[in-house]
Amino acid sequence: MPVQPDISVLVPVMNEAGNIRPLIDEISAVLAGRAHEIIYINDGSDDAGSAELAAALEEVPALRVLEHERRCGQSAALRSGLQIATAPLIAVLDGDGQNVPDDLLKLEAALLEAAPARGMAGGVRVGRKDGANRRWASILARWVRRSVLQDSHPDSGCGIKILHRDIFLSLPYFNHMHRFMPTLVAREGGIVLAVPVSHRARSMGQSKYGILDRLLAGMADLLGVIWLLRRTARPGKVVELTRRGH
Repeated sequence: MPVQPDISVLVPVMNEAGNIRPLIDEISAVLAGRAHEIIYINDGSDDAGSAELAAALEEVPALRVLEHERRCGQSAALRSGLQIATAPLIAVLDGDGQNVPDDLLKLEAALLEAAPARGMAGGVRVGRKDGANRRWASILARWVRRSVLQDSHPDSGCGIKILHRDIFLSLPYFNHMHRFMPTLVAREGGIVLAVPVSHRARSMGQSKYGILDRLLAGMADLLGVIWLLRRTARPGKVVELTRRGH
């Protein structure tokens, strides 16, 4: 009988050939000795990534692989992975190798120490290894989110995070929702923790996002999130009544 994993790691990828197997091996080493599953979601790649994942699937028992027929973006990939994940804790990290799998343990410890509160521990990149333009774009996006959404997380765009599965499942789904996860978790009444994490330079491939494209899409998404926040209804504590004598 299969052992129930205590953590599921979701890794969305699109054209990340060469980065796939090294990252799988790193995650496996970090979680060695405990029940876990690693779920790669291949979002319509047209490079050698599919073959790399197929080969790894035969050699890594904890690995599961989903293939999107059509490219739909990172949020859709995370949603596909979440729908088959079975562990009570869901970890997420980018597939480009810039997030450091060792930091999963720090995020997990921070979230578990906050028990019984439930929510998300999100990474805050220290010594970020991205170009100046990308860092300035992140600073601008962070200022906008803080000003408009009261998002106090210092690095909402960091790709590595851990959430309680039930909180993650309760988040509204829309394209690019992964960029607003601290705000969405708080909307559901969850805690949002900021944990310093490492960051590495990309060793292979290139980023899939342009600075201008991301900023323009982000403004449209921001309006949608504002609408969601204004339409939130909170019933307070929900209690189910029981019959007398039971």
